Amino acid sequence: MTRPDHDDRVPTARADRVVPRPNTTFKPRRRAMSAARRRDLDTWLGRWGLDEAGPPLDWTDVFGDRPVVLDIGFGHGETTIEMARADPGTAIVGIDVHTPGVATVLDAIEHVPLPNVRVVHGDVLRFLVRVAHESLAGIRIYFPDPWPKPRQHPRRLVREDVVPALVDRLSIGGELHLATDIAGYADTMRRACAADDRLEGGVIERPPARPLTRFERRGLDEGRHPVDLRYTRIA
Repeated sequence: MTRPDHDDRVPTARADRVVPRPNTTFKPRRRAMSAARRRDLDTWLGRWGLDEAGPPLDWTDVFGDRPVVLDIGFGHGETTIEMARADPGTAIVGIDVHTPGVATVLDAIEHVPLPNVRVVHGDVLRFLVRVAHESLAGIRIYFPDPWPKPRQHPRRLVREDVVPALVDRLSIGGELHLATDIAGYADTMRRACAADDRLEGGVIERPPARPLTRFERRGLDEGRHPVDLRYTRIA
């Protein structure tokens, strides 16, 4: 899979709007992989991967007539796999930069199997140029990197300059579902979504369809309380 050279500004589909990227929105997590696993990864990406860069995608060419949900930052991949198995009528495009989790999801696509899932090994802010406006039924961002120190907050993914680019890709009636167990980040998410008048929604009870992630379990063990926010694009 080819990767573009990185610059510090990522264009959205609108030529007059870009998402600034002074720093990455994710913390690199590196873990060694065996040569055999690496070979499998390369093979599976060839079958089930979508390149980070390239022309805009036509989802009907990829999934037929299934509604498409973008699952951003799936981490180890267990939640993506479980939700895909529970709802085979929905297509899921999972995107993450962390290779072991990407390999886990690809393994499931190959062997479960999960024909309703594709994987992007890359940065969502770069992949958005391939996603047509009003083409997604949903976007999920569960427990993104919190960047807890105040000086790190500009690196957070869910912020006021990114949310409009995400909403552009939602169809009318499409849903943006966020979850975090960092109280300050939940407040940031609410403000960012409230600033886009195309969205309606707010804090909800944790939906039964959203499985517990390992990050969420760790947070509960440490005394943190998760917050779910769900918004619908109304205009």
